[in-house]
Amino acid sequence: MVIFALEMNTDQTQFELVSGLEIHVQLNTESKIFSSDSASFGAEANAHISPVTIGMPGALPKLNKEVIEKAMRIGLAINCSINQLNYFDRKNYFYADLPKGYQITQDNKPVCVDGYIDLTLSDGTEKRVGINRIHLEEDAGKSMHDQDDAYSFIDLNRAGVPLIEIVTEPDIRSAEEASALLTEIRKLVRHLNVSDGNMEEGSLRCDANISIREIGATTFGTRCEVKNLNSIRNVRRAIDFEFARQIEVVSAGGEIIQSTLNFDADAGTTSPMRSKEEANDYRYFPDPDLPPVVISDDWLADVKARMPQLPRQIMQTLMSDYNINRADATLLAEDANLLAFYNKAAETTKNKKSLVNWLTGPIRALLAEQQCTIVGFNLGPAQLAQVINLVDDKKVTQQIALQQLIPSIKDQQQDVEVVATTMNLLITEDSNELEDFVDQVLAKLQPQVQAYKKGKKGVLGLFVGEVMKLAKGKADPQKVNSIILEKLK
Repeated sequence: MVIFALEMNTDQTQFELVSGLEIHVQLNTESKIFSSDSASFGAEANAHISPVTIGMPGALPKLNKEVIEKAMRIGLAINCSINQLNYFDRKNYFYADLPKGYQITQDNKPVCVDGYIDLTLSDGTEKRVGINRIHLEEDAGKSMHDQDDAYSFIDLNRAGVPLIEIVTEPDIRSAEEASALLTEIRKLVRHLNVSDGNMEEGSLRCDANISIREIGATTFGTRCEVKNLNSIRNVRRAIDFEFARQIEVVSAGGEIIQSTLNFDADAGTTSPMRSKEEANDYRYFPDPDLPPVVISDDWLADVKARMPQLPRQIMQTLMSDYNINRADATLLAEDANLLAFYNKAAETTKNKKSLVNWLTGPIRALLAEQQCTIVGFNLGPAQLAQVINLVDDKKVTQQIALQQLIPSIKDQQQDVEVVATTMNLLITEDSNELEDFVDQVLAKLQPQVQAYKKGKKGVLGLFVGEVMKLAKGKADPQKVNSIILEKLK
């Protein structure tokens, strides 16, 4: 087998990358696209198959309506037009894990076309990548070559699992842009509940078409397709390697041969699998067993009406409404569980900016300390809202809430204020008691009192801290501060 390797340092500044991605997204439906077989991951080999899956004579496919709706949802999210009349075709090729000898896919009439996606790169610049199409198809099975020395094994559980393939325009000019695009797609499919986006389990896979051309040229070079990249990191590595390899070949006077490549994740290199097929090699023709898919105006309008706000929009709203930075807004907008928690807590939190600040600050720190996510947090959304309201209403200090109140709540049905009252954590409203504490502190710290009167205002924090200790944290620091200032006049 030929393995490509880089042998010399060539000047890359004379060339630019031209790349497009084909992103395969496994839809999270319960059943397969054309049969009632389970589409779940992880079952015993060949447990989820039927005559339809293995293409037995006379077994007829029947379309799972849910896959059309999920395809529409991601299409609308990336600004595509929806083809309200689309078809399924047969793509003919032989491979051991394709029992029918053809794959049911969409060729001339895909469900979504002509979209785009906007990306924000690491330096803050914006990049728009065109989306050529999104088409539906069935997945193939899985060949396993490491189970036996003499034979390859076939697991057809994955055969017939529904996929969408998102095909971009050749607008990508760097490995970073490709990485940002794939990251954004993964966020969207998770946010829209289209797929779990788990690249380790194959729910999200990517092929990268890569070519080069001289800076300023308008025609495209010969492209090579790197298949089955199963992580965002490997997409970057494969693009960087192939870009450098093609420059090396062209700089040495050679020609790029259009081909399909494999990527070796261990070595970080590509190697040829086969010469690149053209569309006519697959002998596409309309599938005679499946009628056209008709998306009515009412169905499309209903899907549009149920589309949630997208992460990018949520992030911009959080930044403008609550004046938080991009990193914190992104944290909330892109974590589906955290966002769901926020939305539920916001129903009863008096000050939503306080909620945002708590979730991106102290609660985030607590979760990191406990090494858990918001799903495993001991407080429910309504309870956190109660805690925040108590703090904002100056009934409990934030320090007491974080150090004593929150850790004490074990049952998500408990009333937070009742717990705080039972534990004697509520801020004292007795002004006489606070004044007594202040008198004690000022009497004990006379040298610092004299220093304050001579202009050393920094000792004021010391006085407040000492009073808070005497009050066991159950005092409003601002009220304590006011009493101290009055006493020091």
